[in-house]
Amino acid sequence: MAKIQFIKGIDEEVIPDVRLTRSRDGSVGLAKFYFSNPKVLEVNNTYDGEITGMYLIDDEGELVTRDVNAKFVNGKPHSIEALYTMNSPEIWDRFIRFMERYAKKYDLSFTKANS
Repeated sequence: MAKIQFIKGIDEEVIPDVRLTRSRDGSVGLAKFYFSNPKVLEVNNTYDGEITGMYLIDDEGELVTRDVNAKFVNGKPHSIEALYTMNSPEIWDRFIRFMERYAKKYDLSFTKANS
């Protein structure tokens, strides 16, 4: 049941591009989410509420970031970028469990970058 929301109670349908980085010692990690033309920004949406953060919700609970920015092109909403910072190996592991559930739900895969 993994899902992403920007407005509580409304699931985002657009699948994001997610890029992960992690410090060499594993103490800090960063996930960058990029949503191209997310449903929450559609001009004719009927969503009641405002974007208050990005909520990653699954069977274990909820991960939250407030570091969410909308991008506009020619005055029209185009994308959302969100950053989720992980400040411990435990939080990293929890995030990975969420992403595994999310990937399974949407039949996604992980591709390791060339180093």
